[in-house]
Amino acid sequence: QVQLVESGGGAVQAGGSLRLSCVASDLSSTNCMGWFRQAPGKEREAVASIDVDGTTTYADSGKGRFTISQDNDKDTLSLQMNNLNPDATAMYYCAAARFYRCELDVSRYPYWGQGTQVPVPS
Repeated sequence: QVQLVESGGGAVQAGGSLRLSCVASDLSSTNCMGWFRQAPGKEREAVASIDVDGTTTYADSGKGRFTISQDNDKDTLSLQMNNLNPDATAMYYCAAARFYRCELDVSRYPYWGQGTQVPVPS
Protein backbone atom coordinates (compact mmCIF):
# COMPACT_ATOMS: atom_id res chain seq x y z
CA GLN A 1 0.00 0.00 0.00
CA VAL A 2 1.48 3.31 -1.10
CA GLN A 3 1.74 5.82 1.73
CA LEU A 4 2.72 9.45 1.32
CA VAL A 5 3.39 11.91 4.13
CA GLU A 6 4.08 15.56 3.42
CA SER A 7 5.87 17.99 5.71
CA GLY A 8 7.56 21.35 5.61
CA GLY A 9 4.56 23.60 5.25
CA GLY A 10 4.05 26.75 7.27
CA ALA A 11 3.55 30.47 6.95
CA VAL A 12 6.17 32.28 4.89
CA GLN A 13 6.49 35.94 4.05
CA ALA A 14 6.06 37.11 0.50
CA GLY A 15 9.39 36.82 -1.27
CA GLY A 16 10.52 34.02 1.01
CA SER A 17 11.37 30.38 0.30
CA LEU A 18 10.13 27.06 1.58
CA ARG A 19 11.03 23.44 0.96
CA LEU A 20 8.35 20.79 1.15
CA SER A 21 9.10 17.11 1.58
CA CYS A 22 7.09 13.96 0.98
CA VAL A 23 8.22 10.67 2.45
CA ALA A 24 6.91 7.72 0.52
CA SER A 25 6.63 4.02 1.24
CA ASP A 26 5.94 1.05 -1.03
CA LEU A 27 6.36 2.81 -4.36
CA SER A 28 6.93 -0.44 -6.24
CA SER A 29 3.63 -0.06 -8.12
CA THR A 30 4.35 3.51 -9.26
CA ASN A 31 6.77 5.28 -11.58
CA CYS A 32 5.71 8.89 -11.31
CA MET A 33 5.32 11.34 -8.45
CA GLY A 34 4.00 14.84 -8.42
CA TRP A 35 3.22 17.90 -6.38
CA PHE A 36 -0.21 19.46 -6.53
CA ARG A 37 -1.90 22.30 -4.70
CA GLN A 38 -5.37 23.48 -3.85
CA ALA A 39 -6.03 27.08 -2.97
CA PRO A 40 -9.11 28.04 -0.92
CA GLY A 41 -12.20 27.88 -3.10
CA LYS A 42 -10.34 26.54 -6.11
CA GLU A 43 -9.81 23.19 -7.74
CA ARG A 44 -6.71 21.16 -7.14
CA GLU A 45 -4.04 21.89 -9.73
CA ALA A 46 -0.75 20.40 -10.78
CA VAL A 47 2.57 21.96 -9.87
CA ALA A 48 5.18 19.52 -11.16
CA SER A 49 5.94 15.85 -11.71
CA ILE A 50 9.02 13.65 -11.82
CA ASP A 51 9.49 10.13 -13.11
CA VAL A 52 11.83 7.37 -11.95
CA ASP A 53 14.47 8.52 -14.44
CA GLY A 54 14.40 12.04 -13.01
CA THR A 55 12.60 13.65 -15.90
CA THR A 56 10.62 16.62 -14.63
CA THR A 57 7.56 18.37 -15.99
CA TYR A 58 6.20 21.66 -14.69
CA ALA A 59 2.74 23.07 -14.91
CA ASP A 60 2.43 26.80 -15.45
CA SER A 61 1.87 27.15 -11.71
CA GLY A 62 5.28 25.66 -10.99
CA LYS A 63 7.47 27.14 -13.68
CA GLY A 64 10.22 29.52 -12.72
CA ARG A 65 10.11 29.51 -8.93
CA PHE A 66 9.49 25.85 -8.02
CA THR A 67 11.86 22.90 -8.34
CA ILE A 68 10.82 19.29 -7.90
CA SER A 69 13.41 16.68 -6.96
CA GLN A 70 13.73 13.17 -5.63
CA ASP A 71 16.44 11.62 -3.51
CA ASN A 72 18.58 8.77 -4.79
CA ASP A 73 16.53 6.18 -2.93
CA LYS A 74 13.38 7.57 -4.54
CA ASP A 75 11.59 7.56 -1.20
CA THR A 76 11.61 11.30 -0.56
CA LEU A 77 10.12 13.84 -2.91
CA SER A 78 10.88 17.52 -2.46
CA LEU A 79 9.55 20.81 -3.74
CA GLN A 80 11.76 23.87 -3.41
CA MET A 81 9.68 27.02 -3.62
CA ASN A 82 11.38 30.39 -4.02
CA ASN A 83 10.20 33.98 -4.16
CA LEU A 84 6.75 33.04 -2.96
CA ASN A 85 3.83 35.38 -3.36
CA PRO A 86 0.33 35.29 -1.83
CA ASP A 87 -0.98 33.47 -4.94
CA ALA A 88 0.99 30.45 -3.75
CA THR A 89 -1.19 30.10 -0.66
CA ALA A 90 -2.63 26.59 -0.80
CA MET A 91 -2.66 23.12 0.61
CA TYR A 92 0.17 21.25 -1.10
CA TYR A 93 -0.11 17.54 -1.80
CA CYS A 94 2.23 14.92 -3.13
CA ALA A 95 0.85 12.08 -5.19
CA ALA A 96 2.04 8.95 -6.95
CA ALA A 97 0.89 6.91 -9.93
CA ARG A 98 1.98 4.58 -12.68
CA PHE A 99 1.83 5.99 -16.20
CA TYR A 100 3.24 5.11 -19.60
CA ARG A 101 4.62 8.65 -19.49
CA CYS A 102 4.52 10.80 -16.38
CA GLU A 103 1.73 13.35 -16.57
CA LEU A 104 0.08 16.16 -14.62
CA ASP A 105 -3.57 15.12 -14.75
CA VAL A 106 -4.84 15.43 -11.18
CA SER A 107 -7.66 12.97 -11.75
CA ARG A 108 -5.33 10.15 -12.77
CA TYR A 109 -3.25 9.99 -9.59
CA PRO A 110 -4.62 7.31 -7.25
CA TYR A 111 -2.29 7.80 -4.28
CA TRP A 112 -2.27 10.99 -2.22
CA GLY A 113 -0.80 12.34 0.96
CA GLN A 114 -2.78 14.32 3.51
CA GLY A 115 -1.31 17.65 2.43
CA THR A 116 0.70 20.39 4.08
CA GLN A 117 -0.55 23.96 4.36
CA VAL A 118 1.43 26.88 2.95
CA PRO A 119 0.02 30.32 3.76
CA VAL A 120 1.74 33.31 2.20
CA PRO A 121 0.14 36.38 3.79
CA SER A 122 -0.24 39.49 1.66
